[in-house]
Amino acid sequence: MSTDANDLLPPQPPDSTPPEDAGQPAPEPIEDASSRALSEALSSSFKIVRFLMLVLLFVFLISGSFIVRPNEVAILLRFGKPVGVGPDIVRGPGFYFAWPAPIDEVVKIKTGQSLSVRSSAGWHFTTPEMELSGTEPAPRGSLSPGSDGYVISADGNIFHARATLKYRISDPLRYQFAFADPEALLTNILNNAIAYAAARMPADVALYKDKAAYRDLVLARVQELVDQINLGITLEPSDVVTKPPIDVRAAFEEVIAAEQDRSKLVSDARAYYDETTRRARGEAEAILNQAMAESNRFVQTVESLAKSFNEMLPEYEKDPWLFRSRLLADRLERILTNVQEKMYLPELPPGKTRELRLQLSREPIERRAPSRP
Repeated sequence: MSTDANDLLPPQPPDSTPPEDAGQPAPEPIEDASSRALSEALSSSFKIVRFLMLVLLFVFLISGSFIVRPNEVAILLRFGKPVGVGPDIVRGPGFYFAWPAPIDEVVKIKTGQSLSVRSSAGWHFTTPEMELSGTEPAPRGSLSPGSDGYVISADGNIFHARATLKYRISDPLRYQFAFADPEALLTNILNNAIAYAAARMPADVALYKDKAAYRDLVLARVQELVDQINLGITLEPSDVVTKPPIDVRAAFEEVIAAEQDRSKLVSDARAYYDETTRRARGEAEAILNQAMAESNRFVQTVESLAKSFNEMLPEYEKDPWLFRSRLLADRLERILTNVQEKMYLPELPPGKTRELRLQLSREPIERRAPSRP
């Protein structure tokens, strides 16, 4: 005998209220409406979550993209190895796609601007505040090896030196990946260069006399070491500063002042020597020129007299007495013409003598110019 499921339900009380509308369907249970609302809410939430996940996935995928700005280049590493071949490894300015980390890694290198690095040895103790204000530490009587650096010169003195190197990156790939820390390497090269140059130059030259020579020697050493290791940079004009130790600066300045006084005195002596020598040479040249002129004039006079004598020699040989008489008369005429007072003494007979007296203190004779007609 079969049993119906309705028979198992408890008996329902009779409902004396007739249904208002027997033709309308029965209303849904309250539990079904809430379940449907919850289902619709969960469906909407899943759609929003799915959209957000897609957005986040897209953002995650493009998060590795990068922009290379002007004056810089970039190298894309995929699992630690550069992406590309040859010149394509280095990427210039522009927008590039890359996978997010840890798949891709972007290394940016500034190549268009000047970089700088400063030596870490050879300079006295200082602080950033002292650097900005331009002050120096007070003298302490001696250097402190733990904080004060110095270099030793060729003559055994010590002084402070600091170099600031300016450079541009010419080979980004080698500069970035061939060396663990290129800036630290450049700092060590600068430290080597200032000590190398100091050991080959006296202290007074590096401090006062020729600072440019010390700077050039430092930069030449830096260029030599950079070329040896092929660091991938191009050096620019840089600065090298030298300074005597604070405790002995006064002694250095006194020595330099004495050296300057000595140089001035030597310079003045050389100027006086040059002026005196030049004047003496001028006077000697003038004397030589005058002597040469006198010599030429005398030679010309002698040559003229010799020519005249040679011309008169035949006449003399014909009649020497007549020639002497004419020559005597000519000389007397020339002499007597220029004499103001003339005294003629007649010839005395043979055997008689004459006494001639001259009055030296006589009154001068007044001479009158001849009247004009």
